[in-house]
Amino acid sequence: MSSVLRESPSWGTASVRSIQPYVGGRPISEVAREFGLDPGAIVKLASNENPLGMSASARQAMLDAASEAGRYPDNDAFELRQALADHLGVDASWVALGHGSSDILEMAARALLGEGDSCVYSQYGFVVYASAVQQRAARHIVVPAREFGHDLPAMAAAVEASTRLVYVANPNNPTGTLASPEQIERFVLSVPERVVIVLDEAYVEYLDDSLQRASLELLRRHPNLVVSRTFSKAYGLAGLRIGYCAAQPALIDLLNRVRSAFNTGNTAQAAALAALRDQDFVRRSVEVNRAGMRQLEAGIDELGLQRVPSHGNFLLLRVGDDPGAGSRVARAMLALGVIVRPVDNYGLGAWLRISVGTEAENSRCLGALRQALA
Repeated sequence: MSSVLRESPSWGTASVRSIQPYVGGRPISEVAREFGLDPGAIVKLASNENPLGMSASARQAMLDAASEAGRYPDNDAFELRQALADHLGVDASWVALGHGSSDILEMAARALLGEGDSCVYSQYGFVVYASAVQQRAARHIVVPAREFGHDLPAMAAAVEASTRLVYVANPNNPTGTLASPEQIERFVLSVPERVVIVLDEAYVEYLDDSLQRASLELLRRHPNLVVSRTFSKAYGLAGLRIGYCAAQPALIDLLNRVRSAFNTGNTAQAAALAALRDQDFVRRSVEVNRAGMRQLEAGIDELGLQRVPSHGNFLLLRVGDDPGAGSRVARAMLALGVIVRPVDNYGLGAWLRISVGTEAENSRCLGALRQALA
């Protein structure tokens, strides 16, 4: 067999070849190998995961469902969709599932965008928006952020005749900013009904109950609205990759036409169903997050660092003045056994995003941050 390397052909479209692959937070095993550290002593606060993991009931449901892993899952996830419908106060025909909420975001792009169409989203909006638009060879309309958050009036004004889709993250990742229900409603009213708005609420469980219900009330009045959520954060199922969305049936039907077959597995559906029923665990997760957020905020303020007020389970903080500061400090913290997230891919090279952990993890992180800055 010849081992001579030949020049690769130009596979794929120019649009796809220009996509930057998604880079997640570094795994604990990888950091342990690189720095010669004990994996058990490493703290990972880079991926906005639930530091409590998953609930005991979700874990048991996952293990029980594993015995059926040799069979295809229910492609329509009947039981989970019905439970979600009851939880959200809508009919099951208003619910679709995704392989994580990122899948929902990409489904919307597949269903709605083609070459020549455009999509509006905000500077510092979730990185998946850009790649989803790029996959469709559509045009990006990126609206400058206002105080690190969405400038919703400017986004509405940016909608063009070619615009088919708008992404709004609320709370936003990686900045943690939040638009009020009144601001969201004014925005939805100002966007033409021919344009679909995806309201990305991956961190909604960390908000007060009234804020969690506001977008669902909008759904009933606006057929061009999709509300996307996930089991990856407060529910602690990040590794099982399962998310969902709610919208009026016509939009759900459209999304299901581009949804991959069997896009949620047996174990993920079973764990999500159990997790949804265990709201005591969700409340405890939110309480841990609020206490941890106060702890991190106090420590960051003591260090004299600028931070963006956050409504999620993470904080964005400035660690220097030059665009390499974030990566430099993050690497120094890696050597100390703490994984945080540089966000230079968002144009925020002087900043870091730190996920909220347990009290002990937060203390360890603040100590490592202090050393790295020194």
